[in-house]
Amino acid sequence: MPWSPDSSTTGGAQTGVTSPTFTLVSDTPPAINASKKVVTAYSGAGLTVSANSASKPFDATFSKPTTLRSLPAANPVTGLRTQIPNNQYKLVIRKGGLAEVGVPVQMVVRLTLDVPAGMETYNPDEVRACVSFLVGLLNEESADISDTLLTGVV
Repeated sequence: MPWSPDSSTTGGAQTGVTSPTFTLVSDTPPAINASKKVVTAYSGAGLTVSANSASKPFDATFSKPTTLRSLPAANPVTGLRTQIPNNQYKLVIRKGGLAEVGVPVQMVVRLTLDVPAGMETYNPDEVRACVSFLVGLLNEESADISDTLLTGVV
């Protein structure tokens, strides 16, 4: 199934936050090879969060390569392959806010997934295991990541 967050997405655990929930709607992506969701509402205790607006975006865009690469043919003499290309997928999250009164800024998170051509066909379980680990790690470390961003302490 393609990337398609639910219309109501439960956020990861955060220090001092209770039941963070984000309401999402589809929006026009920046490119044909992408899908975009916009946060239209937030509910939960412990945070004051603004929904998406023109001046303070709150959205997530997932894109795939414009051209998917395949495994190069093996050299007929040596059986070796040239460098195996990657198919690069990207997740970009934008959140608008203020640096101080009247100073709008935008936080941008970029996650890139490089999948070697052929691995998705020959070894799909390893791809699934990697993504499962990524999502679990992000979910498990959600509060720790934001605490690090706020304190600068790793």
